[in-house]
Amino acid sequence: MAQQVLLPKLGLTMEEGTIVEWVARPGDQVRTGDVLLRLGTDKVDADVEAEGEGRFQPVVDEGATLAPGALIAWLLDGDEQPPGAAPAPAAGRAPEPVPEPILASGAVAPGRPEPGGRLLASPNARRVAAELGVDLTTLRGTGPGGRIVSEDVADAVVAARVPAPTADRPSPRPVDGGGVGSPLVRRHAASSGVDLGSVRGSGLGGRIRRADVLAAAGPPPAAPVPAPEAPPAQPAAGPVPGTVLPLTGMRGAIARSMHASLQEMAQLTLGHEADVGGLLALREQLTREWDGTGLRVPTVTDFVVRAAAQALPEHPVLNASVRADGIHLHEQVHVGIAVAVPGGLLVPVLRDADRRGMVDLAGQTRELAVAARAGRLTAAQLEGATFVVTSLGSYGVDFFTPVVNPGTTGILGVGRVRDGVRWEGEVPRRTSVLTLSLSFDHRAVDGAPAAEFLRTVSGLLARPHLLLAG
Repeated sequence: MAQQVLLPKLGLTMEEGTIVEWVARPGDQVRTGDVLLRLGTDKVDADVEAEGEGRFQPVVDEGATLAPGALIAWLLDGDEQPPGAAPAPAAGRAPEPVPEPILASGAVAPGRPEPGGRLLASPNARRVAAELGVDLTTLRGTGPGGRIVSEDVADAVVAARVPAPTADRPSPRPVDGGGVGSPLVRRHAASSGVDLGSVRGSGLGGRIRRADVLAAAGPPPAAPVPAPEAPPAQPAAGPVPGTVLPLTGMRGAIARSMHASLQEMAQLTLGHEADVGGLLALREQLTREWDGTGLRVPTVTDFVVRAAAQALPEHPVLNASVRADGIHLHEQVHVGIAVAVPGGLLVPVLRDADRRGMVDLAGQTRELAVAARAGRLTAAQLEGATFVVTSLGSYGVDFFTPVVNPGTTGILGVGRVRDGVRWEGEVPRRTSVLTLSLSFDHRAVDGAPAAEFLRTVSGLLARPHLLLAG
């Protein structure tokens, strides 16, 4: 019986998705868990896996942009035709297929150039080849008409890395119709340096999954100790004056979200100065003591995130959501970390932030930021924040008014560290001051409780050894 393949909804805010590339090809026999397509949204790109079995038949073209729930393909049984499709031609009258050029070895010939000399390859294949350093002109395309697809690039990399079979190393067990895992799995294995021949698959029929590759790769190497926070690198060339920037994709999603936030909430912002002289001294000490250990010295923003996470259980109205039936106080503390990316802003979520030690928290925030800038975040990593921290300190900003993200009641802005003065009697003392900007939903939080939260965070930052030891 024909099964519909519908465009999935990746996240609560997704309004449309683009089929970046069909990984499965018309007529392929797919099984549950096989990757069918690469789907692009306003926030992330993700691989969509089959939820059933059958002969794959897409009904929309690569590059199509559709709303969630739209029909994009069928999974068919045997010679079954898609519902509503024209009947198959009578026997003996089928059109002659266009022959593929075949080499003596049986492999498809290298991809043919399109008219004008452009190599016949999918956009995603070109992107993957650029990332992995693969020369597309050396590959043999297996797509329609000899077109090179991303699977061909991944297969080439894996073939170059997997050693030839020997007596004590047999060939890897074929799965997925002769491949070693899905194209995504092979690509991930190639980039991680994992020999798929030594990986035991945990999927159905011994199929190798991404989790198997991650387990085989082991933990990532410890990050080197960075220098103290520095101004951001010079950004790439921006928009050209006189052009029109469409409010679509990520930019459109941000516009809709921020406009709805200001329309639906009664937002107010408070500023508070925190003395961080002791915190800076501690970071200098850690930089010396941790030199050569592989441990990453937490940034000032890491300390602020840790302090906010520790303070939120004491101030639950700032770790809440306003809904139709009232103010829901969350039991978990999931802190969103705002990360600037080309064309917009992403807010990956650090889950159970109040239960993480300082070193773990700093490592996780860095990994999320790197993944956000590389476009590797999943939809799950962008959902569920109960509070948000955002920083403009590296841009020289002291105070600003961040906009509360829908679904939360507070967002904490972090400014730059600057010189301040503290008077001890008649004697001025130089200090290091950090301005915190707290925006909150006045429907749930009044000014006094918000100020108490800022005072708690400031007090924790004044005792950074406690944040490091917790």
